[in-house]
Amino acid sequence: MKIRVVSSKEEISTLDPEERIVHFAFRPSNQDIFSLVIRCPKVKVIHIPSSYLRTVSRSAEMYLEMQGIELIEGDVWGHRKDINEYYEIPQELFDRLKQYRADKMPEKDIIEKLTRQTRLSPALIAFLVKNN
Repeated sequence: MKIRVVSSKEEISTLDPEERIVHFAFRPSNQDIFSLVIRCPKVKVIHIPSSYLRTVSRSAEMYLEMQGIELIEGDVWGHRKDINEYYEIPQELFDRLKQYRADKMPEKDIIEKLTRQTRLSPALIAFLVKNN
């Protein structure tokens, strides 16, 4: 699974309309969030670093909620945008998830374990557990 990393508001207009998960590497304004949703109608998740998430307005949060888009906290550690515009979630994570489910591990324990094993946020792991 790939997360499209957007590092400036100018990039929003160049996004593929089929994007499903987008990470804002800058502090988005309400207009940036609205522009993203218009440009990418199939987006399911907007991933934002915790320091930026605190500045997202309540109206933007409500708009995303009405659109069925999850706004989750987290970062893409070690990603270099100059090399690749996508952050790739390793297949190994999905293999472990499948194994933990086969072992009948509770969802809460799966999220905790995968969060420790990866550098992904608990919110993103929870989303992946719910949707895979």
